[in-house]
This record gives sequence, structure tokens and C-alpha cells, in this order.
Amino acid sequence: MSIRALPSLRTALRAPHPHPRSFTTSTSRLSESLFVHRDTDYNNPSLPFTFSPENLALANTIIARYPPQYKKAAVMPILDLGQRQNQGWTSISVMNEVARLLEMPKMRVYEVATFYTMYNREPVAPNFLQLCTTTPCQLGGCGSSKILKTIENHLGIHPGQTTPDGKFTFIEVECLGACSNAPMMQVGDDFYEDLTPSSTISILTALANGEKPKVGPQSTRQTSENSAGLTTLLSKPYGPGEFCSPEFA
Repeated sequence: MSIRALPSLRTALRAPHPHPRSFTTSTSRLSESLFVHRDTDYNNPSLPFTFSPENLALANTIIARYPPQYKKAAVMPILDLGQRQNQGWTSISVMNEVARLLEMPKMRVYEVATFYTMYNREPVAPNFLQLCTTTPCQLGGCGSSKILKTIENHLGIHPGQTTPDGKFTFIEVECLGACSNAPMMQVGDDFYEDLTPSSTISILTALANGEKPKVGPQSTRQTSENSAGLTTLLSKPYGPGEFCSPEFA
């Protein structure tokens, strides 16, 4: 390129583009409910939490499974133990007590509790209802979308909310590992599978009345066998070494 051409090039670069491109931005999503603690009247470090004698003994049993120099590796089961004692949710005081018990920085406990969704950072109702809406549950049986609508209509709440009577907290979750028996939901530690709108209402009604519904498949299945019944494992499986020579048995 000649030196004479440079001024015209500069002029062309300064000229407005006939079709300027705009920047595309996505909606800003706040994540304070997941990762940031704000003191409240029900969740602040001044509220005491200590493990009960029974749970402290259980915590020490869990800690003993790890080498003494690595006892902080017990943080997840100990957090779960604290959450169970604290009526199903992990407060800042629970996290602080776990940090003290495991002799680890509080921030390391906070990191675990905010990363894993199994730890509830806000209070939940006695019936903590988790509905799986991942692809297998969307496609299996009647589909989890129908179950979601059934729950919303029956309880009068949406995911992330608690019923006015304080009996149910309802959330959507990712896969819970019962894909063969879709759609399904978890209430507390119990799985309710092969759901239909009718069986879902029956389960919710029983729970509201303080009753214990039938756990597992709500169909005629006993486990996760197909509609034709069991086709494999029809007899007791053989054990280790059963077909070895006698001298090696």
C-alpha cells in the first residue's frame, strides 16, 4: 500500500458502518438466595446450635472413619446430620458448629453448603417435596409436567414456595436416579414412583393428614421391573467362588 493511500484509509475507518452491530446481553440473574448469607431474625450466628448427645456420638463415629489429619473430609455427612437435627435446613449456626467440630475454616464449610443443593439454606416444611422434572421423568409415564400441575393445583403453591399451613415445601429438582419408574418425587427420604395425577393427590392427602403413604412404585410394580414382569434374575444369583474347584473354594 502506498503512503498516499493512508489518509483515505483512515477516513474510511472513521466513517460510520452502514450496518452497526449491537451487543447482545442476557438477563442478569441474582443468586443471593443460593450463595450469599444475610442475617435474619431466624438465621444468624447468635442463635445457638449444638449437636444433641445422640447426634454428637454419631458424628464422632462418622469422623472416626477418616484419618485424624483428614477429618475435615467428613464435612458432608456431618452437615447432613446437622441439617436433620435442625428441622431439615442448614443455618449459619449449623455450619459454624460443623466447622468447630471438624477444626476447619468456616469458609470451607460455607463453600460446601452453598455448592451442593442437598443442603437447604432456608427453612423447609415437614413434608419437603422434591419433584424430578428431568428428561426421563418428562417422558416417562404420564410425564412430570402433569404431576407438577397436579401438585400446584392441589397445594395452591408453585415450586420454591411453602403452603400457608406450613405442611409442604415444594421444589423442582434434577435427576434423583429413579428413571425407570418415572415420573417420581421425593418426600423427605422416601421415593414415590410411577406417579399419576390421581396417585399424587392420594399421597399429598395422606401426608397432610399425618399418615404414611405407600413408598415406592404407585403402580402394580414392586421394584423397577418392566410391564411384562421380571425377565431376568428369576432365581437367586450365585455367590463368589460358587463354581470354583473345591480346593479354591
